[in-house]
Amino acid sequence: MKLRMVATCLFGLEALLGEEIDKIGGKRVETIDGRVTFDGDEVTLVSALLRLRCAERVFIWLGSFPVYCFDDLFEGTKALPWERFVGKNDAFPVKGHAIRSRLYSVPDCQSIVKKAVVDRLSSLYGMRIFPEDGIKYQIEFFIFKDVATLMIDASGMALHKRGYRPASGEAPLRETLGAAIATISRPREDVLFWDPFCGSGTIAIEAAMIATNTAPGLLRGFAAEDFPAFDKSIWQLERERARAEIITDSCFEAYASDIDEDVLEKAKANAERAGVGGHIRIFNADARRIKKEDRRGTVACNPPYGERLMTLREAEQLYREIGRTFDDLSPWQIYVLTSAENFERLYGRRADKIRKLYNGMIPCRLYQYFKPQDAQKRKYERKY
Repeated sequence: MKLRMVATCLFGLEALLGEEIDKIGGKRVETIDGRVTFDGDEVTLVSALLRLRCAERVFIWLGSFPVYCFDDLFEGTKALPWERFVGKNDAFPVKGHAIRSRLYSVPDCQSIVKKAVVDRLSSLYGMRIFPEDGIKYQIEFFIFKDVATLMIDASGMALHKRGYRPASGEAPLRETLGAAIATISRPREDVLFWDPFCGSGTIAIEAAMIATNTAPGLLRGFAAEDFPAFDKSIWQLERERARAEIITDSCFEAYASDIDEDVLEKAKANAERAGVGGHIRIFNADARRIKKEDRRGTVACNPPYGERLMTLREAEQLYREIGRTFDDLSPWQIYVLTSAENFERLYGRRADKIRKLYNGMIPCRLYQYFKPQDAQKRKYERKY
């Protein structure tokens, strides 16, 4: 079955998500802020749900059409083949978003879409009242610049909910963002990977899953598994293939450290649930006092922003102190995610590259330091 799909992501992760879609055999059609549209078949859909690390959700695309009034939305929705998925007894709730469009009232759009789907299915099934006690097909509309896209959610729970982290610290990092940070910092077998602000262990766990080629969706189920339109054997075969692809003899090693003993216990449990506990050494340490080991290394972390953890003044002092500590780790590579726009000045060094990302709704930057710096250069830049 040929399918068009839409994968959504946190702003700033579109390029990484597109590369992941390429790897699973999807054919990219369009990329806009927060979403990538791609073509494939049932196998591509199942593979996307199991393997995409940076996607928040994967939708099955039903159609797109221009909308300038509610009649356009009704007629365009009614023209789509909903019966391809939705049966007589199935539930089909509606939700969505409208951005920079003439139709901006989400409740009104929800009502119009629902009525249009009911109208089409009524004419096909010969019934006006639907019990909606069967399989759930979550309908999603997205209206952007007066073009409506109608989709069915194949994910169920958001894909960042991997299943390994039922417990987390006070300010948990979303797994998809942790995977993005790990991907950018390139976890490798011959390089120690260290998150000195590990919290519940997300970045180190995602790095270990990448290094061992462990599919992020292996511990959970998906809404589309219940859809009769898809052969259940595909799910079994793709899960077996994903398990067979895990690198069981990987020498990858990560450190995950923090000053909070309670959160470290959660990190240990999360790593074990994710199946990568053997690759991560979890221990208590102050990030301001860590020491370089005689090996190649990469530090990737998400220190407090001064919002949910610490005050702003405390966070700024922390950035000054880790700037001095991380200097001594050279030539290790450093990746720091923070919302502080003055981070480089506080840290004492200009980043080699900065990438804009979002931690939930918080605009952040990933400051990347990967070029070796000599002592004189660092001393000069600390005055910046």
